[in-house]
Amino acid sequence: MPRDSAELRALLEPAVTALGFDLVGVEFVHGKSGLLRVYIDHENGITVEDCKQVSYQVSGLLDVEDPIRGKYTLEVSSPGLDRPLFRAADFERFAGQQINLRLVAPLDGRRKFSGVLKGLRDGQVVIQMDDEELLVSLDEIERARLVPDFGSHRVESA
Repeated sequence: MPRDSAELRALLEPAVTALGFDLVGVEFVHGKSGLLRVYIDHENGITVEDCKQVSYQVSGLLDVEDPIRGKYTLEVSSPGLDRPLFRAADFERFAGQQINLRLVAPLDGRRKFSGVLKGLRDGQVVIQMDDEELLVSLDEIERARLVPDFGSHRVESA
């Protein structure tokens, strides 16, 4: 997927896992001043101190390796309740949950879709939307996030 840089993931993952955390994903948002988001997780959850520790380690690595040209801000955080999905394994792991996704290019005039994630089929992400299934390849997805479920009060976002 375009938003999860394989090169940045490959560079940062060993440092993050050495600290005992899982690297959920990496996003680089271009703009006047770029924003590098690094999502981390741990079976016991993530604290502010965890983010600070990873930020310090990753910042040093980025200073040495210098993979991003120009100015940018580094942000390290937990994936949150509306967890972003990056890798094929994420789409398998969270099968059965409600997701929102946005495509890189329109499909039948739409870029935004919501439904129940069914997992992967023949390398494509499968979303059940009412009476129809949507199948899209990972590289067609710009952004995918879980929809937090607070009992009967579902929170919709795009």
